[in-house]
Amino acid sequence: MAATEDTLETYTHLPLHLDPSTKLITTTTSNPSKSDSNLLQTITNINALHNQFKSLDTANHAPPPPLPVAPKRTAQLTKMREAAAAAVRKNQFSDAIKYYSLAIDMAASRPPWEPVGLVREELALCYMERANVYVLMREWAEGWVDAQCSADCKRGVQQGPQGQKVQGNPRAFVLGGKCLVEMARWEEGIEWLEKGIELEGDEGMDGKEMLRLLAEARSGLERNAARP
Repeated sequence: MAATEDTLETYTHLPLHLDPSTKLITTTTSNPSKSDSNLLQTITNINALHNQFKSLDTANHAPPPPLPVAPKRTAQLTKMREAAAAAVRKNQFSDAIKYYSLAIDMAASRPPWEPVGLVREELALCYMERANVYVLMREWAEGWVDAQCSADCKRGVQQGPQGQKVQGNPRAFVLGGKCLVEMARWEEGIEWLEKGIELEGDEGMDGKEMLRLLAEARSGLERNAARP
């Protein structure tokens, strides 16, 4: 530690010691000069603050550790999703919406000290699955909103092995594109699907479906522009 005066014209070495048991700072200088008084006062203040922190009762106020994740909530959320999927198979779409909504509420209400990545994954999946039900019900506006929410929850884009962007949620872009096309919102649909293809690629069933929807949106925009 060094003390200075007269804009660094004088340098005084002031050795410090940290007690391993009390964690208090002391100086080993037997006769500190007057020029070191400000630094000595700072050391005194730091030690006083340290003692104040030690005296605080943190046992009942400190948040629990970030792990492990509460297994009960995870099990309940899985149960809601399974019940929703069973309702879809029976064409009981209103019940499926109710179950997925409960699952979304469960995921969103996880304590803030649990991993945020887990919450985002759960929400992305539940919003995507609920969007699919809205599409089956032909509720295009509601499906579009859920598709956006699902994609937003996955907005932390990573780099793939070839340096390409990878989102990992192509179905949300398919469902969102389907809703926009059905609502004849051609320009928004084109923008949305182009973004989906950029992030997700055009391979696989979802990639091919995005390409098909994109072609349909472009065709619709051309027809709309050709009208008198």
